[in-house]
Amino acid sequence: MLAEDVDGVQQKLKKFLNFKNLHTCLKEAILLDYYVSGFLWARGMQFSVIQYSKFMTLLDMLLHNLRTLHMSLEDSIKWLGEVMAEIGPSHSQKNEEWNVFNIKQANAVIDYLKISLFQHYKLYEFLFYSTREEIVIGTEQVLEVVKSSGGLFPDPLEEGISFDTYSTFIEPPPTLDTEMKGLDQEQGPDESQSEANTSDVDPLVGFTIKDIKAVLDQVTDDILIGIQTEINEKLQIQEEAFNARIEKLKKA
Repeated sequence: MLAEDVDGVQQKLKKFLNFKNLHTCLKEAILLDYYVSGFLWARGMQFSVIQYSKFMTLLDMLLHNLRTLHMSLEDSIKWLGEVMAEIGPSHSQKNEEWNVFNIKQANAVIDYLKISLFQHYKLYEFLFYSTREEIVIGTEQVLEVVKSSGGLFPDPLEEGISFDTYSTFIEPPPTLDTEMKGLDQEQGPDESQSEANTSDVDPLVGFTIKDIKAVLDQVTDDILIGIQTEINEKLQIQEEAFNARIEKLKKA
């Protein structure tokens, strides 16, 4: 992993930690970022293999204490001090062979943990202790159709569009001429021929001039009677109005 780039380190640690839901699980994404950032920082410090091992173990143990033992921030800082006293620099020559980090490296490790974990300790507590509701992610498809009738745009292509969508939103409604042609085709030649024969027959066949004159006289009388009745009603209304005015003038 020392020769891998950022993406390579991320893929290696993802496989090692068995994270399979990075794109949907916020917890896995945060933890992977925690370990990847720590490893890249250690590589920038040019640690040895033993120092890499101790530092990554230290990162994992701090999260383990928080997640499993529910260790508070103060307890985690005390625990880190005890561990650094064991693996850090020592004034005793007897324990010099057990020292993993020198004074400069030990201070750098503490400073890194301060800004990476301790500064955001409440957020990590929320990550491990708080239950979150599952968010149902859905997609909404909006279909915008160009109005082609009388417009400047051609009809959209039918390729790639389902028949239901095309017939519901895109296909133009049938015109009156198309419907009439369809009805003519359904009726068949016999009915069309009978209608043609019927339309050719003169509707006045069988009536004499006397019959037609009688019908016209009756229609004229009906119309005149209606007009005369309407005129009489209007005259009666005007007469009543004049009588009412005359009565008012007499009283005055």
